[in-house]
Amino acid sequence: MKNILILFSLILLGLTGYGQSSQAISLDDCYKLARQNYPLIKQHDLIEKTKDYSIQNAAKGYYPQVNFNGQGTYQSAVTTIEVNGLPPAFSHLSFPTLPLEQFNLHGEVDQTIYDGGVIKQQKQSDIANADVQQQNVEVQLYALKDRINQIYFGALLIDDQLKQNDLTQKDIQSSIDKMQAGVTNGTALQSSVDELQAELLQQQQNKIALQASRKAYIDMLGVFINQPLNENTALQIPVSVAISDSIKRPELSFYDLQKKNDDVQEKILNSTNRPKFSFFAQGGYALPGLNGFDVNPAFYYITGFRLSWNLGGYYTQNNQKQILEIDKQNIDVQKETFLFNTNVTLKQQSSDIVKLRAMIDKDNEIITKRTEVKDVSKAQMENGAITIHEYIGELDAEDQARQSLNLHEIQLLLAEKSYQNTTGN
Repeated sequence: MKNILILFSLILLGLTGYGQSSQAISLDDCYKLARQNYPLIKQHDLIEKTKDYSIQNAAKGYYPQVNFNGQGTYQSAVTTIEVNGLPPAFSHLSFPTLPLEQFNLHGEVDQTIYDGGVIKQQKQSDIANADVQQQNVEVQLYALKDRINQIYFGALLIDDQLKQNDLTQKDIQSSIDKMQAGVTNGTALQSSVDELQAELLQQQQNKIALQASRKAYIDMLGVFINQPLNENTALQIPVSVAISDSIKRPELSFYDLQKKNDDVQEKILNSTNRPKFSFFAQGGYALPGLNGFDVNPAFYYITGFRLSWNLGGYYTQNNQKQILEIDKQNIDVQKETFLFNTNVTLKQQSSDIVKLRAMIDKDNEIITKRTEVKDVSKAQMENGAITIHEYIGELDAEDQARQSLNLHEIQLLLAEKSYQNTTGN
């Protein structure tokens, strides 16, 4: 029974190991997951909620506005009417004298009928501001791609170096086996085997360093995408795609939305300077009331329409519009500068792509020659025509040539992806 349990555990471990080894992730997956996991993405929802609240607040400008006011005063004098000198027939007339202490408590309801379009334009301003903020977040999130590229392609380069390391170790081990047979037969020296074994140990040491570097890259990538990656995670090599010169970066929309926001601000400026028309109703308790000859406190009400038009805004309207126009011109300059710098970067990246493609062609030619030389050296070493040290030199030269090819291939893929990200395609 115990043996069965052990066997079952081994099977489970094998399945787990297989699941880990089969785990794979692509560069596009990393882009998507990094965007979802990056804390800045939360600003999208916050900006949207703020916009909704702001629009609701603006819309409440159409609600009746209620105000309560109170005032108590003591006056040094009040209006009086002298009745001296009246004809006898009117001598019985008298006019009350208002008290020096007076008060007025009242409430007023004001209902906007026409506000010149201020509330409508304020809503548009809230939407425009939110759009600018949302696009600014997109600009910052887009920069994530470059960071992911550096990590992803750094790990891919190490993957190629590890593959080349394994091939070199197999080549050295094959030579050790053959040389060991020669030692057994008395046709080779043990020192030759020792030198090959030392070179094998050096390659094994290099592999340990490469694996540690790969783990560091994988750990960083795992943090960005919030996924449990490990040493068994396979990174898919991106497919080389045709590159386009058209620029579709999120910064361009950001500049356009900023100018649109200035257009809305200009409309608000026009609306603010228009006349306002409203209905109002006021009711209160005061001394005196509406009857100025009544010395007793009384309730009262007033209702009607109110027109207001502040012409002071016209004094500065033209200057305010000029400020907005200057801001638009400033945005155009920023956009032009961005396009200029982007095109300069694209020129450099395009030159790098052409250079790397040419270098890869030469790498393949160099590898062909180095492999031929190494194979000849290996045969010469086995026949005693050259030393082990000379053979290892040729082996290292071939290894360096292959590593150079791997480096340039990964650099080419990175350059193409960087070009693609620079254009926004």
